[in-house]
Parts: sequence; structure tokens; C-alpha cells
Amino acid sequence: MKVLTLDDFSLEGKTVFLRVDMNCPIDMNTMDISGTKRIEESIETIKALNQTKLVITSHQGRVGNGDYTGMDKHVSILENLLDRKIKYVEDVIGESAQKEIKNLQNGEILLLDNLRLCAEENYEFSPEDAAQTIMVKRLAPLFDLCVLDSFPSAHRSHPSIVGFPHVLPACAGRIVEREVRNLDEIMTVAKAPHVIVLGGSKVPDRLEAIKMLIKNGRADHILLTGLIGNVFMRAQARIKYPLGIKREDEVVAKAHALIGEYPDVFTTPVDVAIDKDGQRMEMDVRDIKTGDKIYDLGPKTVEHYSKIISSAGTVFISGPAGFFEKENFSYGTRRLLDAIANSMATTIVSGGHLTTALKEQGLEEKINHISTAGGALVLYLTGAKLPMIKSLESAATKYRSVK
Repeated sequence: MKVLTLDDFSLEGKTVFLRVDMNCPIDMNTMDISGTKRIEESIETIKALNQTKLVITSHQGRVGNGDYTGMDKHVSILENLLDRKIKYVEDVIGESAQKEIKNLQNGEILLLDNLRLCAEENYEFSPEDAAQTIMVKRLAPLFDLCVLDSFPSAHRSHPSIVGFPHVLPACAGRIVEREVRNLDEIMTVAKAPHVIVLGGSKVPDRLEAIKMLIKNGRADHILLTGLIGNVFMRAQARIKYPLGIKREDEVVAKAHALIGEYPDVFTTPVDVAIDKDGQRMEMDVRDIKTGDKIYDLGPKTVEHYSKIISSAGTVFISGPAGFFEKENFSYGTRRLLDAIANSMATTIVSGGHLTTALKEQGLEEKINHISTAGGALVLYLTGAKLPMIKSLESAATKYRSVK
């Protein structure tokens, strides 16, 4: 990766646009942040920019989802972690945001509100078109430097990711710099068989990456959990009722095609745990009835998956195995992480939810690489060039360094 880093710039007195990823798990009952790993990870780069006029930006959740909120709770956590006052404005590109940026003094920090409150940040653009968005045209003239440190968002071509580096000197923050260096080192020594454990809820993104992983020799076995596991069981006609998810017919058809093309690669659950009046009830997949809410893997599936993991050369896991935030349904996620941590394989754990679970279990030291990135890391392992990395490489050739 030929990109510039913070070490290539004289930073003192510069007004800096810092794009981080503080998209955190949210407790849907209290709307409080339930896992702060991504905020904690941003601290290293923030501290490295302590002699600048620093503007921090991030998104939180997706429009229409329950975790789509403002950044007011994030600023409180940041203040506690940094032990200092952070300015905050409930605005992104309006007059209030612009005024606060212009009035920043050296050494001060400002956090803008959720970037996705700006409609443009919810769409993908080419770098040229992103540079013409209202967001970039209004804000870019206020900055001397763009620092991208949001590796979990690296697969998105949003204005904050590809627009600012097109018109400003840009470099990688400490997380992005370290992520790519570590991953490149790991992938040069990764050995077969490659076992991929996929869960979580972002099914379309996963389906696009699965075929590339298989074709590039990065997936000898794919163990399916979570919502994507349900989609594949529906494609196998083992779940006989609609799941009620977006684009269901499309994603089930794609899953069915993948199974037909690579019949020996995929493994799906044999038993699951459902929510029965608030309690965990385990059952074989063949006994699932319409209306049953699948929230976790069952013990037979965990045992079977753990055996495959134990004989792996490389294991990559992304996304929880179920509704692990509920104690009754954390079993599958915890047991699989335990099996991975105690395997002899080269291990990579991906995604904010899993990094939170790893920390809770005290297993962090047993994993070769831990990343809060989910979909971005999956795509990176396929060999795809991520939009953020392309933008940083382009900026490196365009601007070199600005001392």
C-alpha cells in the first residue's frame, strides 16, 4: 500500500478533517452505546493530532435502522477516554458546523454530528462525483489535510471516504496504516485449509464477497451462522417460511446458486436456538415452524463447526452467530470464538460486535489479528482494492507530502 501517513506531514496548526468509524453497537432498549471498541481505537490517531485544529467525523447506524442516532453519546465517551473537553455541534455541513470549524483554536477538538444525516453520505460515488457533492464543496475549503482512519468503512465510496482525498492532501491514520500492514503480513503466511465463519445481518454484502473468496482460494470451508445462515437454509428449503428480510427473493436465489456451484464448500446449522416467550429453546432445524425466531446456534452445530475449525490452517470469522447481546443467545458466538482462539490456525476476527465479545471473554491475546472492520475486511481478503485505499494511493501520487 503506497499511501502517505501522519509522519509525512507537518501537522502543527493545520485544520484537519479526520474520518473515523465510531459506529457502535446500540442497546435498543436504552439507546445507550453497548460497546465502545471503535471509539477506543480512534484515540491513538486523535492524540497524534493534538497540535492541530481537529474536526472528527463519523457515522452511526443506517437510515431506517434502530441504531441510527446522533453523536451526542459518543462525545461523552470520547471526553472520558481523552480526559478533556470536546466541542460538539448537532450539524454536519450547515452554518453551525462551518462556524465551529472556522472558530477552532489550535489544540481544540470538534466532533460533528452523524455524517449520514447528510443525504449524500448514504450513497456511493466516484471520487470525481464525490468531490462535487455539497458536503465536500462546503467543507473541504475549511481544511488543510484529510486523514482517513475508518477502515470499517473502507469499502464504501461515500463522500467522506473518497471525496475529500480527491481535493485535499490526504493520508492514512494509525488504524488504517496498521490494519493494512498487519493483514498483508498475515496473508503472506496464511495456509490452507481456509475456514471462513460468516454471521451477522448484512447479507447482500456477504453474498457478493463469498464467490470472490472461493475463487481466490481463501475459502475451503464456509461455516454459516446468523441471518446469512438462515438465508442459506431457506435456499436449501430447510426453512420453509419467509424470513421477512429486504430483497429476500433475490438473496435466497443467489444463495441457492452459490450452493449449486460450490456444493462442498458450505456448511449450515443442524440445530438452532429460538426465542420462546423470552426463553432459549433449542431444536433441530427440521423442527422449526413458521414464526419461530432463530436467535442462535444449537450445541450440535457448535460442536460440528468447532471440529472443522480445529483442523484449519487459517480461520477468519466475521459477524456474530446470533443475537449475542442477549445472554440467553450468546452461546454460539462465545463457543465459536473460544474454538478459534484455542486452534493452531492463523486467526483473524472481524467486526465490532465480535471484538466486543472477544474482550469480554479475555481472548484477545490468543488471536493473530483483530479488526473492528466487517464487510471491508471481507472484501480486502478477496483481493479487491477498497475505495478508501484507492483514494489514499491516488492522493499520495497527487500531493506527495505537505511539510
